[in-house]
Amino acid sequence: MDFLDYAFMQRALLAAVLVGITAPAVGIYLVQRRQALMGDGIGHVAMTGVGLGFLLTWSPVWMATLVSVIGAVLMELIRWYGRTRGDIALAMLFYGGMAGGVMFINLTPTGSNANLTSYLFGSLSTVSESDVTAICVLAAFVVLVTLGLRRQLFAVSQDEEFARVTGLPVRALNLLTAITAAVTVTVAMRVVGLLLVSALMVVPVAAAQQIGRSFAATFVIAVVIGVSVTIGGTVTSYYQDVPPGATIVLLTIGAFVVLTALAAPLARRRARARSAADPAHDPAECAIPATREASDEVGV
Repeated sequence: MDFLDYAFMQRALLAAVLVGITAPAVGIYLVQRRQALMGDGIGHVAMTGVGLGFLLTWSPVWMATLVSVIGAVLMELIRWYGRTRGDIALAMLFYGGMAGGVMFINLTPTGSNANLTSYLFGSLSTVSESDVTAICVLAAFVVLVTLGLRRQLFAVSQDEEFARVTGLPVRALNLLTAITAAVTVTVAMRVVGLLLVSALMVVPVAAAQQIGRSFAATFVIAVVIGVSVTIGGTVTSYYQDVPPGATIVLLTIGAFVVLTALAAPLARRRARARSAADPAHDPAECAIPATREASDEVGV
């Protein structure tokens, strides 16, 4: 535990825990909406914010947050109105964001590839006190939204038409989800990196779905996986001198592989337990509890 003697590791671990909580908390809604790669697109746009922050000598984290939110709103608008040309517009937005970040970094008087690399792939030693303050504030916002509005967000993620019929403000909730995803990207970029943050938003959720039997259980398991791999990756990065972002993502994929391997035996054991408890049990009825659980989540 000697790594706790260093202030930079204390900051890095705090940031890692917050990232491990927020990324899966938002990612579960993106996965439900089949927008798993949205975080990757926002990460590209956030690069422009990082570059602008260096160029204007403002905080890159706050500038990236502002640009990411604008980009996320544009993505939602393109999804609503883009129709057949929407994919082209999104591609231009993503690649333009990446190109803008590289350009602005190189225009700064002290610009260097090292500065940009720490934001692209994460860096333990560059997490400053101001970064930690920004990450704490942004993470608090993400947690409040994902937990406080979990029923509404779940309803919209599952079925927009059903949510609209029940009177929910679907477009406003979609925008809020996009904005929360943008904030999460900037929370995670100092630890995981902009190019890898999407994996931490999606893979823990996919792993949790292998054994989770309800939305609530999947949510909790995904957050536990997220916190475990971010702490494990940060500590491993310190001792082995390897990139933290890549280490965290590889650990996350490893967790997915393990849980996938365990999922089939667990499913068979549950099926045998149900059959033993109710010899007349019909496997086709398995879909009924799942439907009821989904209804309970949205208060129907």
